[in-house]
Amino acid sequence: MTSIASHPQRNSIRVQLRQNVVLRCLGAPFWDELEPKLEISEFAKGAMLVTQGSDEMEQFFILEGILKRVVGNSEGKEMILRLAAETDMDTSYAAWRLQTPTPYSIVALTHCRVARLPMETWVEFIEDHGEVKKVFEYEVMRLMSEVMAHTITLHLLDAPGRLARFERKHAALVERIPKKELAAYLNITPETLSRVKTRR
Repeated sequence: MTSIASHPQRNSIRVQLRQNVVLRCLGAPFWDELEPKLEISEFAKGAMLVTQGSDEMEQFFILEGILKRVVGNSEGKEMILRLAAETDMDTSYAAWRLQTPTPYSIVALTHCRVARLPMETWVEFIEDHGEVKKVFEYEVMRLMSEVMAHTITLHLLDAPGRLARFERKHAALVERIPKKELAAYLNITPETLSRVKTRR
């Protein structure tokens, strides 16, 4: 982990942070307060940022790459709940508020660079800045709704319908996600995904 001030790409990182869905509402004085709290971390594809069941909770702002939120069972079967890329975030905020372990893992689907800080530090910051807290909690509710909509989609739509919805909702990610990962997100086999694409 590296502080922003000491990072060789600090200028581009600052630009990326100001494009984040939550942080773009910050006024200039607030950046002086928040920036020293952030650490920049790089994660290789497949690296675990948060482990399901963990009590160590963090806030992540995605600078480069794609993260996936994954839930697994004792038999090793996994389900991808959501995907998030640049300008987006992921978080353990709901679990922190409920004082429960994080119910999912956050994993690097591709090589990723994120700005991160402990959840307690982030909560202290937003408690002091009501407008940021309002925007952040709206995004938390939006992503929870996104997870629910995705889960419903898996039950109600067939494979072509799932793919069509994904392409409509996440057009910017379609060509960036490996076929195996996209198939897992859609809860179909890679072979089925290939057949659906071929029949178009």
